[in-house]
Amino acid sequence: MSAVPSIRQATPDDVPLIRQLIRELAIYERAEHAAKASEDDLRRTLFGDGATAHALVCEQDGEALGFAVYFYNYSTWHGRNGIYLEDLFVREQHRGKGAGQALLRHLARKAVAEGCGRFEWSVLDWNRPAIDFYKAAGAVAMDEWTVYRLDGQALRDFAAG
Repeated sequence: MSAVPSIRQATPDDVPLIRQLIRELAIYERAEHAAKASEDDLRRTLFGDGATAHALVCEQDGEALGFAVYFYNYSTWHGRNGIYLEDLFVREQHRGKGAGQALLRHLARKAVAEGCGRFEWSVLDWNRPAIDFYKAAGAVAMDEWTVYRLDGQALRDFAAG
């Protein structure tokens, strides 16, 4: 195996791989039942006209090690876009070998190059390996913030008024 994994922008041909990696991530996060995106959903939302989310693939010697999905958000306080990392996942057998760091650093460099004010993400509070990894990278937990979510029927009910 070569020493350094490579990062590339995903293409529509990667949709089956991305779907598989999402399934593996969902299993790791104990939420396999929640991973409902079909290949058509991913093709449309990552590569279709007006797609606002983007995917990266991390490879080494032609083997997919992991992936990241990100999108741009906005900070009114900075008056600039930021990058929000929706998912970062490295297959278990490849963890601890630099793939996660390569994905994270690729996006950090993108944020700096594009003048973004922030690069942020969420992590499950029980995921100690990820928390330790992010802290080692210099990331700071935003403990005073709590994420709220409306989805499914609650979202439809609220929208209906």
